[in-house]
Amino acid sequence: MKNGLVHLYFGKGKGKTTAAMGLALRALQAGWKVVILQFLKSGSSGEIELLEELGAEIYRGKEGKSFVFQMSEEEKTRTRQMQTAHLAQAMARQADLLILDEACAAWQLDMVDRDLLRKAVLERPGGQEVVLTGREPADWMTEAADYCTEMVCHRHPYEKGVSARKGVEY
Repeated sequence: MKNGLVHLYFGKGKGKTTAAMGLALRALQAGWKVVILQFLKSGSSGEIELLEELGAEIYRGKEGKSFVFQMSEEEKTRTRQMQTAHLAQAMARQADLLILDEACAAWQLDMVDRDLLRKAVLERPGGQEVVLTGREPADWMTEAADYCTEMVCHRHPYEKGVSARKGVEY
């Protein structure tokens, strides 16, 4: 009998989404159904198209291109509605692995229905693995995690003026 566990990849270091997408690749290769929701992300990202080609179902997008702190109240409202709708759609899909990328930020910034997010994790179908990523997890996320990995940044090329590079950061 498959035992679905909660994975939490958090912290200020690089690698949270990368770890989650690596797990998605492993799960797809094993024949699992994978659903990925990327909160507060839009634009292109190198792994998304390939994961879709391999069979992952992806939900992503937000209102405009701004960070949440730069959004108008109307943009925040529309983004929150979009993120909540994406979460409801992702939850309605049969999935062996549900990845909730940037769930910590969506929670902290109130950009998703919080009750629905808690339900997605704490009341998930039996056997479903769920992954949460982000910088600052809510206490309930840490308590629910079976795997809890903190990514710590000791050095990053951005500090030397190196911009994000295709194939590495996106």
